[in-house]
Amino acid sequence: MRSEFRQILLLLSLLAGLVVVGTVGFRLLTDHGWVDSLYLAVVTLTTVGSRDAGKTPAAMLFVVVYLVMGLSVFSYGAFHLGQLIVNTDIRRLLEQRKMNAEIAELKGHFIICGLGRMGRAIAEYVATRGQKFVIIEREEEHIASDCRKRGWLFVVGDATDDAVLEQAGISRAQSLATTLPTDADNVYVVLSARMLSPKVQIVARASDDSAVQKLTRAGASRVISPFSSGATKMARLMLNPSVEDFLEITDDRGNDLELADVHIEEGSPYIGKKLSDTDLRQLGVMVIGIRRSTGERLLPPSGETVIKQGDSLFAFGSAAAVQKMIGQADAEAGLSS
Repeated sequence: MRSEFRQILLLLSLLAGLVVVGTVGFRLLTDHGWVDSLYLAVVTLTTVGSRDAGKTPAAMLFVVVYLVMGLSVFSYGAFHLGQLIVNTDIRRLLEQRKMNAEIAELKGHFIICGLGRMGRAIAEYVATRGQKFVIIEREEEHIASDCRKRGWLFVVGDATDDAVLEQAGISRAQSLATTLPTDADNVYVVLSARMLSPKVQIVARASDDSAVQKLTRAGASRVISPFSSGATKMARLMLNPSVEDFLEITDDRGNDLELADVHIEEGSPYIGKKLSDTDLRQLGVMVIGIRRSTGERLLPPSGETVIKQGDSLFAFGSAAAVQKMIGQADAEAGLSS
């Protein structure tokens, strides 16, 4: 981008220099004043030539050289300006193709619809966790200022469009969050996403209680009302300030405490092991609950509890430790498959 700016600045400098040279030349070789000389320089440089520059051999020779120089600079400028435009378009096209190929390879990723304040905060949180995600946004301004700058994968388009959701990989996604400005758009996204992927986890933002009910009926797995959740957190801070402070403890590296739902897939190294025999304690992770595939809940599980395929472990610990546990489980399951 800086090199392109420098080239444009160079072209403008050459044109300004030619105008100055022409003005001075016409002033010295003819009897015209400075204003007339500037006018002659401009009309001659643009090949309009509405006035006679001068009758003397020196003036005519100067006009010939000046015209050749002007045409050369104009040709050079037009060529490079066209090249800049074409190169930018080609670069954008190649970047988009590469990005589409990366999105097509994603599996179990996250989709964020809308890049407003809430959508941007979600994207930043997911990015700090090292998770793959795709942003759907129709405003080019947000795409340029956030996605391209930070290297986030994105799809330019309307999230209510089925084709755009499919381009973002909705059928392979683990979860989708919709934070569009209006409840109507969020309801439409939830309906479309649910029809395209019955198993995807959908989290939607609602502005009021009536919207919460509509989004839930439309197929949202979870509905968040910023006003309600904010009020709940304020109440918790009033009732249990020490607990909230503990949950928000952050070390120097920004690894805050996290509670995650870890699903035990086929091939996981934890299958068949007792909780006391796993390396979770060494990782710094505490399992505070288990949900069996049958729906049975163990709260809290004992150290003798055997982990089974299909279990969901509610793991509590630092974000780094929880992500390491998830990464190990996914890696082992992938190797076994």
